[in-house]
Amino acid sequence: MAQQRTHPPRTAVTGPTAPETTPEGGLGLLERPEPQPPWRVLVWNDPVNLMSYVTWVFRRHFGHSQAQAHRLMLQVHEEGRAVVFTGSREEAERHTAAMHGYGLWATFEKDGE
Repeated sequence: MAQQRTHPPRTAVTGPTAPETTPEGGLGLLERPEPQPPWRVLVWNDPVNLMSYVTWVFRRHFGHSQAQAHRLMLQVHEEGRAVVFTGSREEAERHTAAMHGYGLWATFEKDGE
């Protein structure tokens, strides 16, 4: 006669389960990081680049429409700077480096500073 295997009873989980904790008392893998504040990329006015070139860069790199790229270029020209991107720090760093690659003056900072 074959032996019958016994299995532990199946239970349904109907509500939230307690989070796993680390030995230090913090949450383990289930812990969610705090949302990071957004960063922004600023392009600054310079005496070198033509307005048409700056507009082209904004269209090519960021995918802005002609009207949006032209508006941002005018803001750079008339106010001395314009915010051309807002997002994560990593993206802001990448876009700032790209602007430098196009020969534009650009910096990034935490949004709201």
